[in-house]
Amino acid sequence: MYKTFKEVEEAVLARGRRVKLALAASADDIALDAVIRAQRNGIIEAQMVGDAEKTKELLKEMGENPGDYDITDEPDPLKAIRIVCERVRDGKADMPMKGLMQSGDYLRAILDKSYGFLPEKGMLTEATVFEYDNRLITATDCAVVIAPDYNEKIRIINNSVRFVKALGCELPKVAVITPVEIVNPKIPSTIDAAMLAVAGRRGQIKDCIVDGPLALDNAISAESAKHKGIESEVAGCADILLLPDLDSGNLMLKAVIYMMNTVSSSNIIGTDIPVVMTSRSDTPENKYNSILTAVIRA
Repeated sequence: MYKTFKEVEEAVLARGRRVKLALAASADDIALDAVIRAQRNGIIEAQMVGDAEKTKELLKEMGENPGDYDITDEPDPLKAIRIVCERVRDGKADMPMKGLMQSGDYLRAILDKSYGFLPEKGMLTEATVFEYDNRLITATDCAVVIAPDYNEKIRIINNSVRFVKALGCELPKVAVITPVEIVNPKIPSTIDAAMLAVAGRRGQIKDCIVDGPLALDNAISAESAKHKGIESEVAGCADILLLPDLDSGNLMLKAVIYMMNTVSSSNIIGTDIPVVMTSRSDTPENKYNSILTAVIRA
């Protein structure tokens, strides 16, 4: 498995082909910074749909020649993402990327059945990848599924396992995160965690190893797990952190990213196409990493 985003970048570059990426609502200096870097590095062929005048101004400020880019003028973000989705559906682009627009508007377009991005009976989820202790860890779901029930958690795991395999992990270890590492009937997430662990051992959740309940420290720190006497194939070396709900997931990831300056990426998964989705406040580096993890999946 790739241990850093640098290794992911090297793997993408080794493929030797560019992926067509279409940026919706392109008048966004941070998103443009990431897109320019990816194009310069030979990773993508960029298409930009948004306010053309503002996009060109930003490109010039960044030392770029706007004539080197495919720019379509559509100042309305809702119309811009529709144009992008139509291009992906029609094979004129390979993946969409969110620019300066609301996440809800972006996701509604991705989910529109007329584009066919979501498989029948599929479920759209989000995956955030971050570097920690010389490895990549995927946390989910931090942006889409608000309060997943047991069955939805299985689907989130299945999406994440397919995604992490694209990052080179053949048998992902899934830690079901809860506040404590014992089952407490007053904490519903611990009950789900125990059920998921049993389902994993029985082969009802495939292509991964699932364990829980595990508190966050036990999931990522072997020293913490050892100190607490936790014996598990997953404790201390989790590849995937299944978080209890969107509240805890969003808070944890923003704390990790903004308070600890951790590099990360964010993608929508469960779709038939790679989808780049980042926060509008994400750094250019994290947006670039999001392009990398989408392209490696492609």
